[in-house]
Parts: sequence; C-alpha cells; structure tokens
Amino acid sequence: METEIVNGTWKGHLGRGLAPRELQFLLWVALGLTAKEIAREVGISPATVAKRLTNAMFKLGVTRRAALVAEAMRRQIISPMCFVLAALIAMHAMLDGDSMRRDRRVPERRIAQVRTAKRAEAYDLHA
Repeated sequence: METEIVNGTWKGHLGRGLAPRELQFLLWVALGLTAKEIAREVGISPATVAKRLTNAMFKLGVTRRAALVAEAMRRQIISPMCFVLAALIAMHAMLDGDSMRRDRRVPERRIAQVRTAKRAEAYDLHA
C-alpha cells in the first residue's frame, strides 16, 4: 500500500526508497527552504535535518540538493501538484464533450498606410 505526503505545492510518494522523514524534508527542499528553516518548522536541530537530507542524497546517488530534487522527480518519488491539476483537467476534457478551452479569435490584420511623396514631387515643391 502506497501513501502520499503533500507539502505545499509538492506531493511525495512513500514506499519508493526514502524514509517518511527524509521525504518530508525533501519536499521542503523542493519548496526552497534551507535546513535552518526546516528545523525551525519542525522544532529540531538543523544538523538533524542536514543528516536526513544527506541520507536521502546517498540513497538516490547524488551530491547536491538541487540534484536530489531532480533525481526524486525523475524516479517519480515527488511531483509538483500542477501535474496533478493538469491531469485532472485533461481527464475532464476527455470525459466531457465540450472543449474546456476557448479559442481566441484571430486578430484582424491592420495595415498602416504610409504616404510617400515621389522624388519628382519633392523637387517640384522646392523649385
């Protein structure tokens, strides 16, 4: 049985290689929080947060936090919630006969009319 953790705009899946606390901290990293900010949020030491993130990086075989988020997304351990919303919209469009999008009208082409004087007329005016 697979469960999910939702944190902000990110969703994480348990049972795909990371411990629950590692996944929770990874979701906060994906939101852009530092170890100190995560520690304040949870009420633990920043060193504990750093250790959990180091464990997650070791498990996924990466050495940086940005690579940790990217690798977790590649392995489908975490995903942004916008993908879920897009999938719901797509499913709704397939089930409903009406199109959910409204096509914009093609704007009328406007052509600027520029009057140019012929050189001959220009010489006549100066003479």
